[in-house]
Parts: sequence; structure tokens; C-alpha cells
Amino acid sequence: MARQERALRTREALVRSAAEVVDRDGFAVASLAEISTRAGVSNGALHFHFASKTALAEAVEAAALARLEALLGEEPPGAGSRLQHLVDVTHALARGLTSDVVLRAGFVLCGDTAWASAADPRTRWQRWVEGLVREAGVAGELRSGAELEGIVAAVVGATVGFEVLGARDAAWLAPRTITQFWELLLMTLATPELLVNLDAKGGA
Repeated sequence: MARQERALRTREALVRSAAEVVDRDGFAVASLAEISTRAGVSNGALHFHFASKTALAEAVEAAALARLEALLGEEPPGAGSRLQHLVDVTHALARGLTSDVVLRAGFVLCGDTAWASAADPRTRWQRWVEGLVREAGVAGELRSGAELEGIVAAVVGATVGFEVLGARDAAWLAPRTITQFWELLLMTLATPELLVNLDAKGGA
């Protein structure tokens, strides 16, 4: 059991170390030697757990996807607003991208031309937004004339843009930025009756 726990800790350390290097340098430049050094393990230990840099990057992306799924997994209360839930999770995603290097590295890999994404967090995010906006429409939360495709394009395009810009300037992922985005968008897509009860600042 102790050996298994050590192996798990070593693997987790390598994934985090790889995420830190990928987040800073990208996949192509990331060095296995630096990753093992940052993790405090030998090159032999790294290759015991991961046969190649590709395998290690796949593990980073899978870990990032698991973190994203944890953010998406919280369902709104039975009678809760789907639009409010979308606002809340968008804020949670921005906080995660700011504080969690593994989640951030998974999104970095999505946009890295040197990497062929296997478990794309951006695509998962888009599909989740599509599903929730569709539910909002069924629940009668959307203003007449609001189109699902346009709403999804606005939300996904903006949030991915915040993610990319936030890599250089954290202000793009700050609560104020996300709140201002929702203050503008909610006015165009929520019914007047629902709008007065929505909080663009999110639930946190």
C-alpha cells in the first residue's frame, strides 16, 4: 500500500510539474528533464510512469478535463435558473483558470498547434454550454427571439477569449471582468421577469 501511495504521489507530482512547464512554455518546448527536476524525481522514475512526453501531456489534459468536469458537475436546484447556473459556473471556471495550473495547462494544450488534443476541455465546455442554454430555452428563461447558436457563440467565444488573454493579463479572468460581461449579455437573452432575479456576480 505504501508503495502504491508513493507511486501515486510521484505521478501526481509529475503531472503538476508538466502542467507548470506547459503553461509557461507550451508543449513543443517543454523539456522532460526540467519536468522531472521540478517534480523532484529522476528521469528513470518519469519514464516508469510515462513512456513519452506525449503520454505525459495526455495525462495533463485528462487531469484538466477531470477538474473541468468537477466544475460542471454541480447541477442547479430543481427549480433553479439555468441562466444563473451558467453565470455561476463561468465565474468558477475563471477562478479555476486563475488558481489551478493543471486546469489552465489543459486549456493551453487545446490551443497549442504542436499538440493534437485527445481530451479537449474547450470542446467539453462548448458542449456543456450548449446543453444548459438549450435547457434554459425549454424552461422559458430566454427572451423571445434569442437564438441558441448566437448565445452559445457569445458565451464560448468570450470565455475562451478571457482564458487566452488571461495568460498574459490576469485582469481578463478577474471577477469584475466576468461580471461586466454578464451584465451586458443577460440583458439581451433573459426574460424581463427572470432578469431582475439574476446575479451577474455569480453565486460566490
